[in-house]
Amino acid sequence: METTFTSWLTLAGLGAFHGLNPGMGWLFAVALGMQERKRTAVWRALIPLTLGHVLAIAVAIAVAMVAGAALSPGMLRWPVALLLTGLGARQLYRHVHPRWAAMRVSMGGLTLWSFLMASAHGAGLMVLPVFLSMTAVAGAPSCHARGASTQALAGAMATLVHGLGYLAVTALAAWFVVDRFGLGLLRRAWINLDVIWAAALILTGGLTLFV
Repeated sequence: METTFTSWLTLAGLGAFHGLNPGMGWLFAVALGMQERKRTAVWRALIPLTLGHVLAIAVAIAVAMVAGAALSPGMLRWPVALLLTGLGARQLYRHVHPRWAAMRVSMGGLTLWSFLMASAHGAGLMVLPVFLSMTAVAGAPSCHARGASTQALAGAMATLVHGLGYLAVTALAAWFVVDRFGLGLLRRAWINLDVIWAAALILTGGLTLFV
């Protein structure tokens, strides 16, 4: 029971960490609100941002479940660890920041952008070590560790918990910037989390082998 609670807490914490990154959504929500000069635009943007992020997590978990039908949890951890470490190393050498002139996007486009950004940043991969530890029994093939329906339910719950953590922190960050400082602060003092994000990816990749 304690292990399960820790896993849920970790999933929510990862969602909060993803939501803290300005490149993962709240910066776009703030920019849209400033451009339209409406607070409602900020909160409206949170819906597609969260949906896109949640879809990226769900896709990563679904792929892991399909792969788990033939591979053991131990075998799955190696490619996940390598992908996480590779993405982290790539992030260290390639910093991509959103352009201010490109902030005007539709809600559908924002959902797609959030999905692609979360996928490219390895957000779904960071969730997999926790999901694998929740659903697999050591030394057993993933398909026999839990029933398919049980795994699907665990995957849905993991996605939901992670999404709630992401939404809470994204909304809080957007509110704080809009109400306290405004977009001008970000132009003067960009909060660069690229290095922290890259280090987190590499660290998670290493820890994946020991989960």
